[in-house]
Amino acid sequence: MAEASMKVIGRDGSRYVGRYAPSPTGPLHFGSLVAAVASYLDARSQNGDWLLRMEDIDSTRCRSQFADEIPRTLAAFGFHWDGDILVQSRRLDRYQLVLDQLKADGLTYACSCSRKEIADSSTQGIDGPVYGGICRDKGLSPIGNAIRVRTTPEEICFDDRVQGRQCQRLENDIGDFVLKRRDGLFAYQLAVVVDDADQQVTHIVRGADLLDSTARQIYLQQRLGFPTPSYLHIPVVTNAEGQKLSKQTLAPAMSATDACKLLRDALLHLGQSLPGPQSDRPATLLEAAIPTWRIGDIPRRSM
Repeated sequence: MAEASMKVIGRDGSRYVGRYAPSPTGPLHFGSLVAAVASYLDARSQNGDWLLRMEDIDSTRCRSQFADEIPRTLAAFGFHWDGDILVQSRRLDRYQLVLDQLKADGLTYACSCSRKEIADSSTQGIDGPVYGGICRDKGLSPIGNAIRVRTTPEEICFDDRVQGRQCQRLENDIGDFVLKRRDGLFAYQLAVVVDDADQQVTHIVRGADLLDSTARQIYLQQRLGFPTPSYLHIPVVTNAEGQKLSKQTLAPAMSATDACKLLRDALLHLGQSLPGPQSDRPATLLEAAIPTWRIGDIPRRSM
């Protein structure tokens, strides 16, 4: 796969730029398809660009075989993307440059706390234990330690196009969060903010399991002087036990032989009307779904 250029094809000052950013930790499943359909239709319904990104920043979990397989699967389901595919693992120098900028601004510090130490000394927040800044003023070396960003008690709010008004106070709800792990891997929160800014993404459509991450990303955007995109979080797909459909819950891989049925099921999950029976090919079905895409019909729930 070729590295994505930072100049978005067809981009102008008012153009919609969306993206789909799977992690190649396994094959695409139905939950992945729903997110792809939502982001694709939202972009194409506004004559926008739709970018494809491989979020393979976690080298302990991601596999090159899936990074190669995912674009083939998307193509078989009728998706087509604009420009080259951006690959996170090829952008480590860029992430380090941004992390150095945050350090120069006095916004980061090294942390040696273990998960147990954090759990024993923290209250429970919306996304696990709230880190209370134990190492904030210790002046630890970054070598062998995690790097955290200092949070503040100010309220961060945004209006999600489906879920409505969302607000967090990061210092109270999340605490100082990790930007680079102690094993040297960059955290998702940093990488996604840098990628969205560099690709000039204007609209983000993704699963509601990432709704609570959004305030952290907006916080970093504000500190780095990056624009904040518009957000839309769709209800995630669950299995019979009520668990989010994922690789961890053994979600079955999608088969291109069932592409049209799965695409119709994805549209139903998103509350959309179905194209007519003449849409008997994946690409034709997707194309027919573009003019009938309605944000107001997406269920306002997380699952």
